[in-house]
Order: sequence, then structure tokens, then C-alpha cells
Amino acid sequence: MSAAPQSVIFYDMMGPMFINTFSSHYRGKYGKAVGKIALDRGVACPNRKNGGCIYCAPKSFRPYYLKEGETLHEQIRKGKEFLKRRKFSCYFAYFQQETTTAAPCDELIADFNLVLADPLCVGLIVSTRPDYLEDRLLDALNSLAGDSSRPKEIILELGLQSTHDRSLVLLNRNHTRADFMQAVQRLRTRKYLHIGVHLILGIPGEVFADMLATVQAVCEAGVEHMKIHHLQVIEGTELEKMYRQRPFTTFDVHEYMDIVSRLLMSVPSHVVMHRLWSISATGIIIAPFWDLSQFEMGKLLRQTLFLTDRRQGKLV
Repeated sequence: MSAAPQSVIFYDMMGPMFINTFSSHYRGKYGKAVGKIALDRGVACPNRKNGGCIYCAPKSFRPYYLKEGETLHEQIRKGKEFLKRRKFSCYFAYFQQETTTAAPCDELIADFNLVLADPLCVGLIVSTRPDYLEDRLLDALNSLAGDSSRPKEIILELGLQSTHDRSLVLLNRNHTRADFMQAVQRLRTRKYLHIGVHLILGIPGEVFADMLATVQAVCEAGVEHMKIHHLQVIEGTELEKMYRQRPFTTFDVHEYMDIVSRLLMSVPSHVVMHRLWSISATGIIIAPFWDLSQFEMGKLLRQTLFLTDRRQGKLV
């Protein structure tokens, strides 16, 4: 299984940056390379009781070094070894698997405190749903982030995928655009918390105008961090069944790079881009199959941006 993709940084021949990537943003902030350690608390996403999201396959985004049933201590140890080999000096603890905030608040805060005690940990990224945010948990996280004796950054990454309710119904997300917007407003009342969003491009039935409307809406709502990638059909998912029964069009890589570069122009330059695509392991992906490395993907996007004179925030 391949590791979760890292963000990439792009420069033109003169040096200016095209995209405010995770890697460039935090290297600038801390003066050294910052990575992510994906962590799993072993709590299943509550949406699975409702059938789950049709595209979701946890094995598709689990780093190879992360094994089920391991303690947080063991996961962090392995993650630090992985990052050290890649010359990362510090890290965000990334609670990526499933819906982290579905667990009891006291247990979560205990684990978050455990992770934040590591001096090499610069903060938390907590992946969750917009409908699983207890006020008590948000208040506790806000207090952790506002502790001046131990300054750490805390990002709440809200899975949204699309602002179009028809798409959310298709994906079986079991939340609405309104749920997301209400969650953002609640987060904005906690001054020390940062807001992130996860979007999927290429949802069946959506055209470029729909994807652009989603990007513009979340930026207007005040998100500060963004993770986007194309829809992938993974084996064993409901989406695979749909694809087998009635195949739908997925992006080829050149089309995707064109769409991403166009969308980035409407993303304010201060928004940190954590991911621009996702590449699942060859053995489990049904479509689209691009057969490109991370380096080749980065090179292709860089060329697209340069040749089309596009950059993040150009139209804002």
C-alpha cells in the first residue's frame, strides 16, 4: 500500500510560487520541513450505519506503516521513523481515519493531549464530518490551541465533497450543505481553531460550473485549509457497483490538471492547499488509472500552470 500523498510545491523559473501548498506554507512558518503522521483511533465512521459514503474505502487512504489495532504511541513512533527517512523535522498529528470526533469527548481530549506533549508535534489536524462537532469538544480544542505555554495549531478538516445537496444525496453523505455552513459558523466563534475542508472533483452529474460554485462557496464561508482530489472508483465500494452497472466518465490526467488549475484561480492565496490529487494503490483502483508517480503529477501540474499563466488566487 502506498503512503498517503504529500503536498507538493511548484516554482516557475523566476522563483515565485504558483500554489500555497502545505509544504511551502509550513516550511515558511517553522523554517523546516513539516510532515503529517496519519493516526487511527479505531472508531468507525457513524455514517456506515446508514450505508456509508459510496466511494469510501479506508484501505485506499491508509499509509502502509499504519496497522489496525496499534496504540497511538506505536503509530506515532512508526510515523516519526517514516518522516525521518524523508527529512521531515516535525509533524502534524493527522487524525485522518474515519470520523475522529464520533468518539467520547473525554477520550479524545486525553489522546490529543498525549500527542501534543511531543515537542516535535506542531499541532493537530482532525478529520471529521460537519454533523459530529460537540460544543464541549470544540471548546476544549479551542482551549488547547489557545494555550500560550504550549502553542500548537489545531485544524478541523470537515468532509464536505460538494456544496450541492443532490451530489451529497448521490454520495450518501447523509448531511447537507446547510450542515457544513452551520459547522463553519460554529468553528469561527472559536478564535484559535482553524477550518479546513475536503472536496472531491468529478462527482457524477457535476460539471465545471458546479465544482467552481463549491470552491467559491467554501472560500466565501472562510475556510483556511483545503484538500481536493478527483473521484476514484475503488474496488469493493458501492461506487464500483454503480460504475460496473452503468459506467460514468472519469477524468483523464490532462483534463484534471486543467480543471484544478482553473479552480485554483478562485482560491484566495492565503488558503493552504493540503492535497491536489490522490493516488490509491494500483491493486485496488478501478478508474481512472493514470499510472503516474507523484513527481510526474507535480511536473504536469507545474507545466499546466506555467503555460496557461494560472496561479492560486489570480481571480480573487
